[in-house]
Amino acid sequence: MAQLTYRDAVRRGIAQEMRRDERVVLIGEDVAAAGGVFKTTPGLLEEFGPRRVLDAPISEQAILGAAMGAAMTGLRPIAEIMFSDFLAVCWDMVANEIAKTRYMTDGQVSLPLVIRTANGGGLRFGGQHSQSVENWAMAVPGLKVLVPATPADLIGLLAAAVRDPDPVLIFEPKALYPVRGEVPDGDLLDTLGTARVLRAGGDATLVAVGAMVPRAAAAAERLAAEGIECTVVDLRSLVPLDVRTLLDAVAVTGRLFTVEENPRLCGWGAEIASIVAEEAFGALTGPIVRITTPHVPLPAADALEDLARPSVDRITDTVRKALG
Repeated sequence: MAQLTYRDAVRRGIAQEMRRDERVVLIGEDVAAAGGVFKTTPGLLEEFGPRRVLDAPISEQAILGAAMGAAMTGLRPIAEIMFSDFLAVCWDMVANEIAKTRYMTDGQVSLPLVIRTANGGGLRFGGQHSQSVENWAMAVPGLKVLVPATPADLIGLLAAAVRDPDPVLIFEPKALYPVRGEVPDGDLLDTLGTARVLRAGGDATLVAVGAMVPRAAAAAERLAAEGIECTVVDLRSLVPLDVRTLLDAVAVTGRLFTVEENPRLCGWGAEIASIVAEEAFGALTGPIVRITTPHVPLPAADALEDLARPSVDRITDTVRKALG
């Protein structure tokens, strides 16, 4: 068992799959000699060479166009879009081409590719480099969407994504890159569409992904000291979604709180709330509560950014007041 940072786990996960399968290639801006702008890919060029680790021009369309063509012709590319905000530049390629090719060709062409991207706030990059946009991808049929919260989950889910026959988007919370976690030795392989229950309690269910998972867990620890026991669910995968684990947790607690970094309007928690209201309404003992970032561009000023994103204090206070 090793202690790895989230950024080191990215490198280990990519290297694991590149060693296992020579069809796996990596393409992105500064992923080769520079080792990535967030230092998630150092050493890969030296180990696998310039034919498999490719620096792309500053063009998101070029990166995903190359990845799509490579996937269609037998490779299994991992494409990096430096900031998730930049998906807006190449969204037509993602939403209209990559997501729909298998369907439009009646299954004759598959696209086994992975798009990795740094997501979310916490590093003072401002409104155009700090968005949490996993809900954009969640809304597009044909895409699988992952938001790992720990180094071990990142490696295992990345491996599952690379081996999947369909396009998978992995949103890596950039605020978690320096965070350490235990990672088992050897190759890791996880399963898409599986949530993880981090702790069990009978009073409320807290559901989160990515950078909000450790905050939800910390809030649950504080609440436990006050006698309020919470179940904490790390969804890990938004598409496919582990509905069974979610509903089982709500059946026990009767209360649901989503903790979301994305802006409130049409965030992933709205879909979670809809599912629970439709399928587990009888189990609810109070209203579903969404704890989110407000529907505003994320500020660059440190105090304002911290105020906008759900904090441990805000999660704790919201749950405490709701359970009253």
